[in-house]
Amino acid sequence: MTRTVGRLLAESLAAHDVDMIYCVPGESYLGLTDALTEVPSIRLVVCRHEGGAAFMAAADGRMRDGRAGVVLVSRGPGVSNAMIGLHTAFHDATPLVALIGHVERKDVGRLALQEQNYSRLLADVTKGVMEVIQPIQASEVIARAFHLAQSGTPGPVAVILPEDIFDQPAEGPVVQPSALPKSGPRSEDLDQLAEMLANAERPLVLVGGAMAACGEQGLADLTRLAEAWSLPISPTHRRPHLFDAGHPNYGGYMGIRVPKPLLDEMKKSDLMICLGERLSDSISQSYTFPAAPQPQLPLVQVWPDANEIGRVWRVDLPIAADPHAVIRGLLARNAPEATEGRKAWVKGLNTIHRGLLAPEWDKMEDGVNFGAVCAAMSRHIPADAAVTSDAGNFSSFLHRYFPFKQTHVFLASNVGAMGSAVPMAVAAALRRPGKRAVAFVGDGGILMTGNEIATAMRERVAPVIILSDNSGYGTIGMHHEVRYPGRPYDRAIGLVNPDFIAWAKSFGAAAFDVQTEEEIEPALAAAFAITDRPVVVHVKSSAVQASAWRKRTMPLPVPA
Repeated sequence: MTRTVGRLLAESLAAHDVDMIYCVPGESYLGLTDALTEVPSIRLVVCRHEGGAAFMAAADGRMRDGRAGVVLVSRGPGVSNAMIGLHTAFHDATPLVALIGHVERKDVGRLALQEQNYSRLLADVTKGVMEVIQPIQASEVIARAFHLAQSGTPGPVAVILPEDIFDQPAEGPVVQPSALPKSGPRSEDLDQLAEMLANAERPLVLVGGAMAACGEQGLADLTRLAEAWSLPISPTHRRPHLFDAGHPNYGGYMGIRVPKPLLDEMKKSDLMICLGERLSDSISQSYTFPAAPQPQLPLVQVWPDANEIGRVWRVDLPIAADPHAVIRGLLARNAPEATEGRKAWVKGLNTIHRGLLAPEWDKMEDGVNFGAVCAAMSRHIPADAAVTSDAGNFSSFLHRYFPFKQTHVFLASNVGAMGSAVPMAVAAALRRPGKRAVAFVGDGGILMTGNEIATAMRERVAPVIILSDNSGYGTIGMHHEVRYPGRPYDRAIGLVNPDFIAWAKSFGAAAFDVQTEEEIEPALAAAFAITDRPVVVHVKSSAVQASAWRKRTMPLPVPA
């Protein structure tokens, strides 16, 4: 039988080490799914919504050491639903390839059913949009897409596949992957960096996204660097696992809205090094630390892509390099003996961090303080687990009370998209068989993509899902109180929720209910004892304790 373009595409994906594709079936690419049945090395994971599938692919791209995750969606509504995952991957510098079915080539420009101009639609959420126009281009376009997605600043790339091309006779061989170029630091850059570190008394090292792709050895070398050069290490927003929270050189979590005592101390720094971090408004505390465009302290930025360095901030020492290579370069140099001032600086930051991490919280009358749950999780989540978090105020408790380790994997949407936690936990359970995947999600996000529990059931994986239910969009309520103090807002944030226990069990998942702090430990113990199906732990959380750092000031609405 003549090899088709569909078969050539499937073989090209396999050549690029693709072993898992997340999809929602669509008629626009039946020729590819038909061909994939003959390529058993690729597992097709059928999801319940394109948003969930795209989140899973983005999570997969975070767990494959620089190799792209893959999502396969149909035209029009399918790709529109998946854009939330592309947006996440673009801002998070995550390699992802989106394969998108399209109308037949003869119908392009006629406003055919579900037709869109994808170069326009996806211009702001992808690194590039490529279309297979002729059969001879098919394998070449796949190779180009993966190369672009995985090189420089990683990100999502879209490949447009017209419906009529899959059954065409294939032309040409499978194009093999290209070697990825690796940037390295110049010796003079390392000399200057070492001198700046030696002369600084209060340096602050922020470690971010590019370090997440450096593997176990990269993180181990980061720890060695912190100890040898006496440096405080601060993981950045959505990267809490890059440095062990229990290490004496942990300098505090540089997430969104850093607590004032910690931020005030950080601002005493006389040198900031962004190691594998391209910076954003969340990390810079709304462009105030470092101040944009002119930082208030010397700034060093290490990022693999020269085009990204200095895009917003003026950088004193730009180093376009793999951050692990910079770490190795510094470790090869003799570190100066730490001064008493440097030791006091590191200890001071760490003391504030440990105080914030302390398992202390107020007991609430309107529900469970979610901090109690997150603190208890440290006794149940294995050191090699994947932890995922949705967007919402509940996640502030996780970042405050859970002591992340470098052996954990942490997955979330860097842009604060709701709905990421459950699908990312499903992807983590699939990618890391035999290891736990634990999702933290609110009652808002769970009804956006919680239907992917059905995907977990179909694929026979068992994520544990911790659900914080306070019957409202708590983050929005918090912002409303800050901007318009004293004004009512519950009509704009209140939720009417289902019986989450019955909802979870309707999928075939196990479910446990937590209404009081005394019920936390037995519920978690029972949940983690189950390994053959998903588990939902429903926590009736306090709405008054709006976040780990702030209480609600307005009275709760009187029940009707």
